[in-house]
Order: sequence, then C-alpha cells, then structure tokens
Amino acid sequence: MNYEVVIGLEVHAQLSTNSKIFCGCSTQFGAEPNSQVCPVCLGMPGVLPVLNKKVVEYAIKMGFATNSQINRINTFARKNYFYPDSPKAYQISQFDEPICEHGYLDINVDGTEKRIGITRIHMEEDAGKSVHDESYVSKNETLIDLNRCGTPLIEIVSEPDMRSPKEAAAYLTKIRQLVRYLGICDGNMDEGSLRCDANISLRPVGQKELGTKAELKNMNSIRNVERALEYEIKRQKYILEDGGTILQETLLWDPVKNVAKSMRGKEDSHDYRYFPDPDLVPVIIEQLWLDDIYQALPELPDAKSNRFVSQYKIPEYDAEVLTASKEVADYFEATVKNVANAKLASNWIMGEVMRLVNQQKVEIGKLSVTPTRLSDLLKSIEEKTISGSAAKTVFEKMVESDLSVAQIIEQEGLSQISDSSELDKLIDQVLAENPAQVERYKNGEMKLIGFFVGSVMKASKGKADPRQTNEILRKKLG
Repeated sequence: MNYEVVIGLEVHAQLSTNSKIFCGCSTQFGAEPNSQVCPVCLGMPGVLPVLNKKVVEYAIKMGFATNSQINRINTFARKNYFYPDSPKAYQISQFDEPICEHGYLDINVDGTEKRIGITRIHMEEDAGKSVHDESYVSKNETLIDLNRCGTPLIEIVSEPDMRSPKEAAAYLTKIRQLVRYLGICDGNMDEGSLRCDANISLRPVGQKELGTKAELKNMNSIRNVERALEYEIKRQKYILEDGGTILQETLLWDPVKNVAKSMRGKEDSHDYRYFPDPDLVPVIIEQLWLDDIYQALPELPDAKSNRFVSQYKIPEYDAEVLTASKEVADYFEATVKNVANAKLASNWIMGEVMRLVNQQKVEIGKLSVTPTRLSDLLKSIEEKTISGSAAKTVFEKMVESDLSVAQIIEQEGLSQISDSSELDKLIDQVLAENPAQVERYKNGEMKLIGFFVGSVMKASKGKADPRQTNEILRKKLG
C-alpha cells in the first residue's frame, strides 16, 4: 500500500528580551546553574507575575511576518503538568485565546512553491532544564537547572500541511530566517533558542482521515529534524505494512545512534487541564500600538530578495542566497553601493567571502575583509588593474594584513598586463612550447583555446588580461 506522510511542526522560539516574561530575572545564556531565579519564576507562594510588554511586541512582529490575524484581546492560561524541571507544576501559556491565529508561510522545495498554514502563535514561559550528562552526575541521577524557568517563548504551531522531511526542513529554515530578520530570537538551535517538535503520521493515499501521530523531540538542528522524520516514516511504514498499530507517543531523537526512542504516551490538551490564569488579566492591544509595530517592521527576506533582483539585476538564485541571512544581505548592499557590477559582487560574496566565513567560523560582519575593502578589490577588477585570478591572491593577503588593495597589488607586483607587445611575447612563448597542441587546434580541436589561455595566465603569474589574451591567441592561431 502507498502511504501519504502528514507532518506538522511546533516551533518554540526563545525571545531575545533582557528579562523573563513575568519577572525581572536575566535571560543571559550560560550563567551558573540556578543563579538567575527569583520567587516569581520559582513559583513561591504569595508572588504575582507581571507581563513583560516586549514579549507581546515580539509576538506581534512574528504574527505580522507570518501573515497571521493578531487578536487584540487574548488571555493567559495555566497548563498543568508534573515534571521535575517545572517547580510550579504548571506553565503559564495561552490556550483558547492566543495572540496570533490563521497565518501562513510560503516555502520553496526543488523549485515548487507551497503554502504552509499556521494554526496559531502563542506566548508562554519556558520550563527549567534537566541535566543527565554523566560528566556532571552519576548514572541514573538528574540535576535540575531552573535558570530557564520563565524565559519568554513564542510557540508557532503549523497546520499538518507538510508532506515530506524536505518540506519540514524548508519551513523550519524559513521560521529561523524570519525570527533573525525581526531580531526577536537568535535562532541558535544548538543552544536551545529555537526548538522544534514534529508531529508525524502516515495514512493510505487518498484517505482523508489522519493516521495516529507520533511526536518527535530533542532535535537540535534542521538537519536532525529532517533525519528524525526520515527515520520515523520508515518506522511507521514498517509497522503498518506488518499489520501493526501506531501508538500515540512522544519519541526522543538520538542524533548519535540515528534512532528515536519512546519517552512517554503523547498528551492531548485535556491531559494538561488548561484553565484561565487567575493572576493575569486579559491582554488588550490598542490598534495604534499595532500600527506602530507594523510600520517599524524591517524589510523581510522575500521582499528583500525580490528587490535585489529588480534593483541590482542579479539572478533569483543569487538573491535567495544573499538574503538567507540579514547580515549577508547587509554586507552585499554595503559592498555593491561602491561597485558598478552587482553580479561581480554577488559572485565574490557567495564564493570567496562565504568560504572565509565558513573557514574562520565567524559572522560575516566580523571579517577583516569589510565591505569597503572588498569593494576596493572589485573596483580594481572592473578597472582592469588586476585580473580575476590575481584578485584571489590579493584577497588572501587582505585576510592576513590591514594593507590596502593598492598596497598589496604594488607589493606583490600583480598589476595586470594589458600591453599588447608584452602579451605577444608571452603568447609566442606558449605556442612555441606546445607545437602538438597548436597542430591539434588547427585541425579542429577548438576547445584547446582554453588550454592556451590557461598556459599564458600561468606564465604571467595571473597578470595577463584574459580577454586580450584570448583575442590575440585566436588571431595567431588563425
């Protein structure tokens, strides 16, 4: 039997506020365990939560970015569960009146556009962290760090509209891109700032009713989300084809062993016994504030990508790569304002600059090769002061020193040879050294022109003007 995969994602984004959602404790990552807590986030008797207004603003921003309806009246609820890392035995969240509903995101997978519905976005507080690392504790023991209790989150719940792990990865990539553009979350999955739970089920092709779903947790990268879903599809398909029954349960993904292990039975909303939080009044959002937030939104990735194509006349592929990160997009625009050829800037940033970013493992804004220095290099290419191959040598020297492009060109003797008499000598030398290739070219092997140009470039140490070299060679070879 053929099965259809049905996937929905629940994405938790930790908001980049300085303080927690209902108290003034710091949200700084990496502090000493249990050093950033107070009676409010520990749930001590007699304390009252006070809502952080910035959390509401950030949730609204994400609502606008995901084409969602912003509910001007929304409420908080208590979600009850008994885990060691939840000292109150409940989590303040939103249930039937969330801040955002009925949104969508458009994704592109292998050139095909698809719209993924967003059921809701709601605000909530995070729980603490259970530590099982055996470098800290002995086997079968657990330590609890409550620093994360009360850290503000938004949970973005998708419709079950995804039909493959690839689509899920594309959707999660888009969510991560948006929270970074908006400046509301750093999107670091390895630090837990962005976390994803995946609900997945299989059903016979053509059947409308959904199959029994399993929930996958503990996936700390987009690639691990994809791998975990691929594993779970195979597991469920094997059970169904063998005549078995899928259990509704929560599974933990083990990225080392590439398997998912059963954690517990999957809870439904009634298991959490939601009820309105008696300590928090309804949140009523004024239209004027909504308008101010909307007007202050930054240019979002899709709009920026479209503008790059129309303004700079670069291919759609280039625009998508350059706008994947706001920092890369800013770097490109800072470079291209001083360069006539935007495509040249695009090629260099997608090639040499991104290679350097990956090599040094730093953010693009922290590179020693700033947009100003790169534009100086590209202008030297445009003005034919140096060749493209010589420019790569200059680029490497720019990484190693603070010298200007002009200083490096002079110091290394890399000025491009454009003098036809000098090029004539180099070309005559190359042709004399390769009589067999000359004969083959004259007998019709026209592709050997590349061999001759390359040989001249090598003989000139990359300083020959490739266009002039090509023209002179064709004349000499007839």
